Amino acid sequence: MKKLKKAKNLLIGAHMSISGGIFNSLIYGKELGCTTIQIFTKSNNQWKAKELTPEDTNRFLENQKETGISSVVAHNGYLINLASPKEDIYQKSLEAMLIEVQRAELLAIPYLVIHPGSHLGSGEEEGITKIAHSLNWLHQKTEGCQVGICLETTAGQGSSIGYRFDHIAKIIDQVKDNRRLGLCYDTCHTFAAGYDIRTKKAYKDTFEELDKIIGIKRLKVFHINDSLKDLGSRVDRHQHLSEGKIGLEGFRMLMNDPRWESIPKILETPKEEGNVKDRMNLKVLKSLIK
Repeated sequence: MKKLKKAKNLLIGAHMSISGGIFNSLIYGKELGCTTIQIFTKSNNQWKAKELTPEDTNRFLENQKETGISSVVAHNGYLINLASPKEDIYQKSLEAMLIEVQRAELLAIPYLVIHPGSHLGSGEEEGITKIAHSLNWLHQKTEGCQVGICLETTAGQGSSIGYRFDHIAKIIDQVKDNRRLGLCYDTCHTFAAGYDIRTKKAYKDTFEELDKIIGIKRLKVFHINDSLKDLGSRVDRHQHLSEGKIGLEGFRMLMNDPRWESIPKILETPKEEGNVKDRMNLKVLKSLIK
């Protein structure tokens, strides 16, 4: 088996604050020892965004060079719902997503992770079709952009779409030019949705199923989170590593799988006690690498 790089060279990090300016996220990440980070490019709970100035962009790119954190992933805001049957929310979601892609492009961020959406009672098939239609519109509006949109696996809480691999596959199949589409695999979400990785067989079976239905080549980002709730609970509750229901063995296999060597692995564990818990979780992740 191919030997993995040392931990310091792997893409391991956490979601970082943009407090004080988006460019500060890289400084915060460097202080934690991250080699990759995830950020919101704007407030995650507001529709509108303060325009990025040339100074903001330049300082961000300069800080990337200074910190050596070349791998940055963006995450879209939580208000966005590309499957919403409510026309006003849907239109706001489209407009907000366009801004999200444009901001990521300005910052030269290669991947924008999005929650596919929630159908809110209109039904999964209708929701899937609406998400695909939204992505077709978005690709048309951002033709020539380099940003790849990564559909995140969900826990299946409420009416969220994306808790089955076939949901993601159906969305991708309905997007006319799907070359810019990727997958973000959230360990907590997929576990809560019923995909187990705790044993060698379960791990093998889950990723074989993913490859068969979506394709491993689509996997661009990992969200590394333990789960507070049990397998198949469909409850989205992130937990610190080794303190949840997944346990360390699943994460050990993931961290030592050569297929994922160049894929960013980003913590979204609870931000208790500032960065203390992030440090703890990063230490745990690095300790699992053989």
